[in-house]
Amino acid sequence: MTREIVKADGLLFDMDGTLIDSTPGVLATWKVYEAEHGLDLEEVLRTSHGVRTEDNLKKWCNVKPENIVEEIARFENMILAEGARLKEKGEKGLEILPGVPKLLASIPEDSWTIVTSATVHYAQPALKIAQCPLPPKMVTANDVKNGKPHPEPYHTGAEKLGKAIENCIVFEDAPSGIKSGVASGARVLAVCTSHTREQVTGMGATWIVDDLTKVSCTVVDGQLQLEIDESS
Repeated sequence: MTREIVKADGLLFDMDGTLIDSTPGVLATWKVYEAEHGLDLEEVLRTSHGVRTEDNLKKWCNVKPENIVEEIARFENMILAEGARLKEKGEKGLEILPGVPKLLASIPEDSWTIVTSATVHYAQPALKIAQCPLPPKMVTANDVKNGKPHPEPYHTGAEKLGKAIENCIVFEDAPSGIKSGVASGARVLAVCTSHTREQVTGMGATWIVDDLTKVSCTVVDGQLQLEIDESS
């Protein structure tokens, strides 16, 4: 069965790759760091998506603790600048992904939030550039000690909504985020926007969809009711 009706109390959305696409800016920024640090760009891009900027810079660029805050700001500001530049030229820079506006508009604002590996200084401007709605509360890298794939980010998201994690659904595109959601005890819906269906299969996601045009939400008797279409 490819179409299913499910109920939930809260929805926890990853940001990059799930709600918005920042690929051009991220790629351009990593190319700068590749030149500066002699990185294996293919390996970095294969494993860095969905991981906190702090953790990526420490792992790949050996940034010292005393320089990490400044370097995070530099990295994220480069992505924002490139995204804004491309958008001004009428090209794809920071874009909202298919199905997102309609889905978010159908969810009561106290029933969803964003759980991102980005800092608050990046997340809010990125969402505004992409013209993606911002929830009243969100979880960023600034709010947690342990980033994805640790379950702490999604536990924090459920706490901010005042919902039990087991009654929440996590929306994710990256392996690290899927693992985080599964480990948190939430049900996980994986979207194939940055990875193939084959790449995210077997990670514990309850559902796998092409994108968020395959998900709709209504409120029935005070509870969220989602229709999920897993067909390709």
